[in-house]
Amino acid sequence: MLLVLFKRIFGGKHDTSAVTPDNRIAPEEMIEQIRRGEASRDAFINAYQPYIAKVTSRFCKRYIDPARADEFSIALAAFDEAIGQFSSQAGKSFLGFAETVIRRRLIDYVRKESRHHVTVPYSAFDQEDEEESTVNTIETNEAMHRYSLTLEAEARRLEIGEYDGKLKAFDIAFAELPDISPKHTDSRQLLIAISRRLANDPELYAYLETKQKLPIKELCEITGVSRKTIERNRKYIIALTILHNGDFPYLQQYIKPQDPVQKEKPAVEGVRA
Repeated sequence: MLLVLFKRIFGGKHDTSAVTPDNRIAPEEMIEQIRRGEASRDAFINAYQPYIAKVTSRFCKRYIDPARADEFSIALAAFDEAIGQFSSQAGKSFLGFAETVIRRRLIDYVRKESRHHVTVPYSAFDQEDEEESTVNTIETNEAMHRYSLTLEAEARRLEIGEYDGKLKAFDIAFAELPDISPKHTDSRQLLIAISRRLANDPELYAYLETKQKLPIKELCEITGVSRKTIERNRKYIIALTILHNGDFPYLQQYIKPQDPVQKEKPAVEGVRA
């Protein structure tokens, strides 16, 4: 359903519950002790295995057996990675940061599995019966095709979830995108081109991220588009820019490159924002 919505547009809180070795010591302090050599990294990871399993199960939307599931092993390695990368100066809790790293690594895993199953030749799944005759070839092919489609759909769903989280940082809701999306193809193409110019300019994109607002004056100068048009379509341009620079390979297929902006097209002035 979300994918259908996304096609129309373009043409939660972290769970910090866990079992800790000592409830009086915050995870952030434990990491500092680990770095000073005053605490065991392995013991810390082992103590948080129930939390890691919970995050993984929630991500996969099914129970994950820590003793058997590849997803848990990936999440465990991601938790260990988070210990090394965490910085208390970032202003984020360690468990919130760790969940982000776990989700990213699991998304990478789903994408990798999707690509793998799409490229596996059907002949690799042929079997022979007792008379050395190949059986169920068509059935196997259809099953593998359905499975690869399921993996791709899951990867897209996860990307949409990540994209929605990025939008919220700019006070934009994914659900409102259909209302602010231009109805005319020419208008959408113009705004896509504007957003691409913004995404490809490191200085302007840094301004967008730090100030969380569009560099309207600069965009008017480099695109030749009026201030009124950019202001009216502010949210849509921001949403497109985030999509350009994000790790969303599936969703980016819906905003393929268009011709550079040459001049403003009058039809855009009526676009809703």
